[in-house]
Amino acid sequence: MKLTAIGIISLLVIALVACQSEDQLEFNRYYTSGKVLYQSKCQNCHGDNGEGLSALIPPLTDAGYLKTNKKQLACIVKYGLNAPITINKKAYYNKMPLTDMAPVEIAEVLTYVNNSFGNKMGVITTNMVEEDLKGCK
Repeated sequence: MKLTAIGIISLLVIALVACQSEDQLEFNRYYTSGKVLYQSKCQNCHGDNGEGLSALIPPLTDAGYLKTNKKQLACIVKYGLNAPITINKKAYYNKMPLTDMAPVEIAEVLTYVNNSFGNKMGVITTNMVEEDLKGCK
């Protein structure tokens, strides 16, 4: 009886995973990898919950800023930021250092940030990041 119940549960889990669309699977891959990257490369400054650091480091919780500047986000992650930035009507003057992240890693971390901390903006693919990086100034 126990073996049958375990078998049925296993089949249900497999069926649920198999029923996910390719888009959902792609999102899950980017998001999960992005979370690990965020924790190792971004969290120290931007906080566990994207709250930033007082008046020094901007939060990542402003979906409006993220949406408005979506095409510049890859450039900011890759090349850092040397100019002041205004989030939620508050200016931040500290510099953000450049990173050595590859386009796929930038896509992953942006997918995580853009879908965490109250943000819901969908997947950012490697192709999107590569295209956005061409426009960096």
